[in-house]
Amino acid sequence: MMPHRLIVEPIVRAALLEDISHGGDLTTEAIVPVSRGARAKIVARKAGVTAGVEAAALAFELLDSRTQFEIHARDGERVQPGQAIVTIEGPARALLTGERTALNIMCRLSGIATATRALVDLIESYPARVVCTRKTTPGLRVLEKYAVRCGGGANHRFGLDDAVLIKDNHLALTGSIADAVAAVRERAGHMVKIEIEVDTIEQLREALETSVDAVLLDNMTPEQLAEAVAIVGGRVTTEASGTITPERIVAVAAAGVDLISSGWLTHSAPALDLGLDVEL
Repeated sequence: MMPHRLIVEPIVRAALLEDISHGGDLTTEAIVPVSRGARAKIVARKAGVTAGVEAAALAFELLDSRTQFEIHARDGERVQPGQAIVTIEGPARALLTGERTALNIMCRLSGIATATRALVDLIESYPARVVCTRKTTPGLRVLEKYAVRCGGGANHRFGLDDAVLIKDNHLALTGSIADAVAAVRERAGHMVKIEIEVDTIEQLREALETSVDAVLLDNMTPEQLAEAVAIVGGRVTTEASGTITPERIVAVAAAGVDLISSGWLTHSAPALDLGLDVEL
């Protein structure tokens, strides 16, 4: 489900303000009469998975509430080159002024959804789920994580305040896994999950002696992951992380982990090529 409008609207407004906050749309306002209406379509230039259709439409609506939309491909659907995703009809000025903001949002989110779907499809015969991380574009996390879900993936924690992840730098400042887990367990509420990052089998064994809920198996080979999964024996959730690529993900999934996290999905996935075509 698309994040609530109360969350999305400030993001879209901020994006629009980047374009028009210093004097409006100089080009469009000089050329296009206020009374001129227009019709346009956002069209896929390449194959992919859509995400952010309603957020993109909001860019036009915020510029002029008279704008109307017909959605042809909803978020999470696969599209082919030349396929229309949404038709926009209304005041021409709103269509032209909102074009780049709408496309920036949709291209970015659809690129993430497309990349996620590619990984999900590769491991569809395994029970492991693909999840994202906090390696997101500042200000866009809620939309980028939504795009991961549109691609068939799932979300890791949204921030530092909804789950505990004890990483290597925490351990460097704490002294031991047991001390770190005990300190967090004493402070965190009973609804908060605790995950700990481990780099070696020895660390894994130490972590399993504590009350953690999940272990992040960081930068392990598929062979090490399989050994780790056998040691865990289903007692806690296992998550593999580190250099998760299309070439490597099948071997990682075959090791039997529950989750495979990839920061690449939200920090480096290429945008999906989309365009807006005005119909004369």
